[in-house]
Amino acid sequence: MAVATSLSLLPSTLSPKLSSSSILFSSAHFQPRTRLPLFRVRNAAVSASSGYAVGEDLPLDYGEVFPQADPSERRRAGVLLHPTSFRGPHGIGDLGEEAFRFIDWLHDAGFSLWQVLPLVPPGRKANEEGSPYSGQDANCGNTLLLSLDELVKDGLLTKEELPNPVDAERVNYAAVAEMKDPLITKAAERLIMSEGDLKSQLEDFRRDPDISCWLEDAAYFAAIDSSLDAFSWYKWPEPLKDRHLAALEDIYQRKEHFINLFIAEQFLFQRQWQRVRKYAQLKGISIMGDMPIYVGYHSADVWANRKHFLLNRKGYPLLVSGVPPDAFSETGQLWGSPLYDWKAMEKEGFSWWIRRIRRAQNIYDAFRIDHFRGLAGFWAVPSEAKVAMVGKWKAGPGKSFFDAIFRAVGKTNIIAEDLGVITEDVIQLRKSIGAPGMAVLQFGFGSDAANPHLPHNHERNQVVYTGTHDNDTIRGWWDVLPQKEKSNVLKYLSIHEEEGISWAMIKGALSSVAQTAIMPMQDILRLGSSARMNIPATQFGNWGWRMPSSVTFDSLETEALQLKDMLSMYGRL
Repeated sequence: MAVATSLSLLPSTLSPKLSSSSILFSSAHFQPRTRLPLFRVRNAAVSASSGYAVGEDLPLDYGEVFPQADPSERRRAGVLLHPTSFRGPHGIGDLGEEAFRFIDWLHDAGFSLWQVLPLVPPGRKANEEGSPYSGQDANCGNTLLLSLDELVKDGLLTKEELPNPVDAERVNYAAVAEMKDPLITKAAERLIMSEGDLKSQLEDFRRDPDISCWLEDAAYFAAIDSSLDAFSWYKWPEPLKDRHLAALEDIYQRKEHFINLFIAEQFLFQRQWQRVRKYAQLKGISIMGDMPIYVGYHSADVWANRKHFLLNRKGYPLLVSGVPPDAFSETGQLWGSPLYDWKAMEKEGFSWWIRRIRRAQNIYDAFRIDHFRGLAGFWAVPSEAKVAMVGKWKAGPGKSFFDAIFRAVGKTNIIAEDLGVITEDVIQLRKSIGAPGMAVLQFGFGSDAANPHLPHNHERNQVVYTGTHDNDTIRGWWDVLPQKEKSNVLKYLSIHEEEGISWAMIKGALSSVAQTAIMPMQDILRLGSSARMNIPATQFGNWGWRMPSSVTFDSLETEALQLKDMLSMYGRL
């Protein structure tokens, strides 16, 4: 969602300051990861100067006791690949066999991280075209990711009911929904009518308080939405729009079967996703999710929680989200999501966000907060505006937000997407919670040596990307890069052949001091612009990329071995 602008390439306050860890890596007198030695006296670790006078003898085992590596500081690397991009027989990647093959390949290549885009169901009413950043619910799973073959294994479908294989190079979300929705509904119906362990698991799922607190609203919203031909809930009849108890009871009576099906389908998503996640954990792979800071207006989140958003008395947004003019748009980007009423949220202890964070902890090992800067200061645009440039900056909740979150959910692994117009308060907020920020190599070569995206300016507590889902592939980026920048890249990476630019940039990311390095699968495959996942500030033609039909994970054995050698070289195994 957030993108780099020319402002993000200026040195100023963005240049990282030297820390003790950066000094260690630059000193010729220490091996990588070496620190001043510690030793133990009476089971207490002390430094060389603690408790001893200058010149006094140190304990006999002084030269034998070394610091233990902190697992949380392990260097690692990962791949960005959304499940929709897997190959598969039904027009879209899913949570079936290809997901497990990919995890095996990650393990064989030495990776320890898999990053996905938001797993929420994309909206279907406003030409969202499968965008995971325009979801119809912040907590539900995208049931189009359900593997029909896995449903056969569960006894909820038969092989004969499966559609003929579809050989689609890109995802056509409307066609996929037309094909898969009826079969997923049929599987859910059979689950509801069944007896046994799977049915018991469904009942446990819907009774789980961390699930029911958002699932019930989502089910009611979907039930009403399916029965009315309205563009958004703002056009619903007043009793439903305003959630009158009698109207909701009437919906339950008339749409009880639909509501039960909705819940069963979400259970099936949870079941398949957790199966994938547990296998990843078994293979030593952590999954990093992605959490868009904002939610769509036509969603259960806004409808059921109006007091938490900046809406007028009739429920229409007063202000909407966006960003000021940037490198992608001279008039800014108008996202149009309703903005939060942070004062109202704080009065209730940020309870809505706590539920959302708990859900993220339930399905991810770590997650990126997209547009993190909006928690420090956000761009607010009048809802009637046609362009984002007429907005203004407003103060976000800041540290009090995270204080409340951490008190409620404990330690959580957050990555701050801090690209775009990044002011000093954003940096200080990120550092105050210890969250790593981001660097993108593609943004590093258009200015001078102080550019924060160049590897020599990276911080240890950071995630470096060759490019994100919002960037072109390395090959596509290179094809249109000005010659001056190309010369900067070749000189900086010490290469002479342009043909190997994708892997040269991967090597540059892996060699960074940043603790985590991530590369999109498209760059590993050396693909061009046709494999780009998203072009910011455009609505159509995005989110459809899939792995080429000519490529299987078994055929990438050579690449896996080469990558494992590189990860070993840079201490990321």
